[in-house]
Amino acid sequence: MGNFKGHALPGCLFLLIGFWWSVKFPLKYLCRKKKHASSLGSKTGFQRIELAEGIFKAVFSLIGMTAEQFVSSGPHLKLYDYETKQWHQLMNWQHATLYLFYCISGLVDIVAHSTNVLPVALDKMMLSLAVFAEGFLLYYHIHGRSMLDFHLHQLLIVAVFGAAFCIFLEVFFRGIVVLEMLRTSLCILQGSWLWQIAFVLYPPSGSPEWNQMDHNNTMFLTVCYCWHYAFAILIMAVNYTIVSWIVRSKIKQTPTMEIGLLKTSERDQESEDEM
Repeated sequence: MGNFKGHALPGCLFLLIGFWWSVKFPLKYLCRKKKHASSLGSKTGFQRIELAEGIFKAVFSLIGMTAEQFVSSGPHLKLYDYETKQWHQLMNWQHATLYLFYCISGLVDIVAHSTNVLPVALDKMMLSLAVFAEGFLLYYHIHGRSMLDFHLHQLLIVAVFGAAFCIFLEVFFRGIVVLEMLRTSLCILQGSWLWQIAFVLYPPSGSPEWNQMDHNNTMFLTVCYCWHYAFAILIMAVNYTIVSWIVRSKIKQTPTMEIGLLKTSERDQESEDEM
């Protein structure tokens, strides 16, 4: 994590997830609102999507844990060095622990959406705990840093804890599109801000280094943080508009009689809370 790629790659992952959520949640909301059934607009279709997300989360978290432990400079499962009498590569252990919680969240998603063993709401609870663990580890990860470094990561923590709280509310208010979109915006913000951190702290070759102790840089990056969030809102607005247009076009192409049958079928099989 202590280099450009170490921040840019997780940033890409958060951006990808946030972009996907900015499509999925409007699609889910509009299909439910229009009572329009399709291969993706039905309860079964969204259950498959949730299952696929759980698999994606578990697999990539497992890859992350393995990479943190077994890269050339990694701890290779060694926690304490008895020769030097010091903890060994604690930064890698922190990152591996972060990935562990996301892996657990992915496994819970798989079980909750493929069987009836666990309550469905447990998926949001575990995701909330995983995001909280990310913020908790990050909070104690940045002590002793330079002023600009500390400020950059402090702003990231705001987005992380905000997302954790938002997802926690989803446990009790499931299917509320406003909370889902708020979570999406904070996820996109995390991804884009990790890229910003990479460019500031580890500028690509040839780029000038930022003055870590200049207060003006701190002020500018605070403003820049707000711009990043505005960018996240713009992405959601564009995707919501596109999804809304597609759903309306799909409904217009469906014969009136077929729409009536689909509405009756959906009313019998599922409620809005189950979506």
